[in-house]
Amino acid sequence: MGKINDDIEAIVQENEARQALIRSADNYDPLHGINCAYAAGRVAVEAPWTEGRELVPPEMLRDPEYTSVSTPLQWQRLRSRYDFEYWGVKCAHIRNKKDGRIIMLRLNRGQRRLLEILEGQRRARKPIRAIVLKARQWGCSTLVQLYMSWIQCCLKENWHSLLCAHNATQAGAIRGMLSRVLDLYPQELWGDGSQAQPPGLVPFQGQRGIRTIAGRGCNITLATSENVNSARGSDYAMAHLTEVAFWRDTAQENPESMMATVCGCIGPFRDTLIVMESTANGVGNFFHREWLRCRRGEGDKEPLFVPWYENEACRMEVADPGALWRAMDDYERSLWERGLTLEHIAWYHQKRSEYQDHRSMMAENPTTPEEAFASSASMVFSAEAVKRLRPGCAEIRPETGDVASASGAVTGPESLERVSFRRDSAGWLKVWRRPQPRGEYIVTVDVGGRTQRADWSVIAVFATHGECPEVVAQWRGHIDHDLLTWKAAQIATWYNTALLVFESNSLEHGHPGEPTMPQGAYMLHILGDAYPNLYYRNSPGEDRGMIPGFHTNRATKQMIVTEMIAAVRDGRLIERDDGALDEMECYELRPNGVYAASDGNHDDRVMTRAIAVHVAANMPRYTTDPPVGPDAAPYEAFAACVEGRSDPAPAPASTDGELDWCDPDEG
Repeated sequence: MGKINDDIEAIVQENEARQALIRSADNYDPLHGINCAYAAGRVAVEAPWTEGRELVPPEMLRDPEYTSVSTPLQWQRLRSRYDFEYWGVKCAHIRNKKDGRIIMLRLNRGQRRLLEILEGQRRARKPIRAIVLKARQWGCSTLVQLYMSWIQCCLKENWHSLLCAHNATQAGAIRGMLSRVLDLYPQELWGDGSQAQPPGLVPFQGQRGIRTIAGRGCNITLATSENVNSARGSDYAMAHLTEVAFWRDTAQENPESMMATVCGCIGPFRDTLIVMESTANGVGNFFHREWLRCRRGEGDKEPLFVPWYENEACRMEVADPGALWRAMDDYERSLWERGLTLEHIAWYHQKRSEYQDHRSMMAENPTTPEEAFASSASMVFSAEAVKRLRPGCAEIRPETGDVASASGAVTGPESLERVSFRRDSAGWLKVWRRPQPRGEYIVTVDVGGRTQRADWSVIAVFATHGECPEVVAQWRGHIDHDLLTWKAAQIATWYNTALLVFESNSLEHGHPGEPTMPQGAYMLHILGDAYPNLYYRNSPGEDRGMIPGFHTNRATKQMIVTEMIAAVRDGRLIERDDGALDEMECYELRPNGVYAASDGNHDDRVMTRAIAVHVAANMPRYTTDPPVGPDAAPYEAFAACVEGRSDPAPAPASTDGELDWCDPDEG
């Protein structure tokens, strides 16, 4: 800002001007219509029965009832039909989160911004559509749900709505809020006063998930992302879709399916409503993609992000502006350049000290949508490092198809004879680079579940360039495990009989939500008889036998993820799949010390990369003849850790710099 950077007096003067603008915006009075939605278009009216001069929506003056209003009650009923904010302070009781008191609805700045969007579309006689990225708890769900209730209580009869939440607990909490609003609704303002039934939610034909607003015929259906079918079969006019970034995402149940269901029930007509809102949950998921689509102007929903500084509570007094200015770092100076006040920055400066790092602060209090999506308090991979890998995903357009043997067999040794690639737009195999005659490859397999609800199975192929693996192909889908093992072997065969590494936990112990499958380990042993380049690990016990597959336990996962962090940071991985990078940006270290995908996301592609990086460059590969004598102890300790027989132990140092993996058949 030029001279102002060194002139504290000028800074204070500029700050006072910014404070004056905030005080003007904070002068909010929904009873008199001051600073309400579309304040510039409101009309000032005075009448003996009003509480002084009021700014009202112009549509209200065109209502035939307006000229016959003669009592305060008639005025309140009429204005409630045209002015949502007035209706909120007259009819809608909510619970104050700070102290638990029941108060009337009075919108904060974030809620008023969202209302501007909703009312702007409604008053323009357009379908009401919005997508909201939530920064903090500023009452987005409350505003959306009560706006829908206002339409159902004051504007429309038989206007059914859907509330779809992340889970049943969240859905039940929102419906509890609606029940309270209707239970405490002023009887004298209920409709025109002639309704036989008092306001309230009553059961609808014995259906547990549906309630009806008494006297209005408006059904409210509760659904969750865990059951897409719970939203089918109704003629909804409005839908509130909350915490969409955390919805279940499997091949059978996913946000796309739910949106198709909702959009199939709600036509693009006046007063219909679809609002999708969520806090961020990393990138690459349905909510993130839909947000970007709507930000580009390609979607049907108007986007809204409310940053932390629009929360009235995020300010604190500044006793010494000069001291604060001198203490501000470059990021806090950028907040000043953005137009924030010293009071905002003082709050941010103080709040930031509660977190171990700035990334954690940004995760809870994002300034921009980019911060909301990219920042995570427990994110494993550096967002900047992942971003540096993105250009590689745009360099090559993949071929899509599948591999098959000349015999047509899909299992058994015959399936590995004369394997070739066949293009197919519906295939699950993406190929960025076909196998080169003298190329060396590693194929890693993350074994998911067999059912459509389970995690994905992934077969990833890497060309090895020293310590810099390059992703050259990837298969991702759901399939029976016996078919998966042979599919992986077919792909590995096509890639010059690549080293084939199975992450074998699911095959040996079963998959979460599915029966234990001891036959999985047997499958790998059978495969080992037919495929000559299968990865083995040492087995527990004195016989020192070999077991096919890489076993992931707490110790080995820590090891391979640590190496993966370094590879991503140092650019020692060439990535081709954007989805894998999306997974990296959603991969977290949880409070219990476990590495996993954040809720609603996946890590199957991340694990294939971590194992490949490890196998290609770092992991000691044991022979069937382990060291003996004084050198055996460190190898025994590390092997026990890898095989899950002991606590974590450091990897042994190799005397010659490398221990070659060898095929057990060769000894």
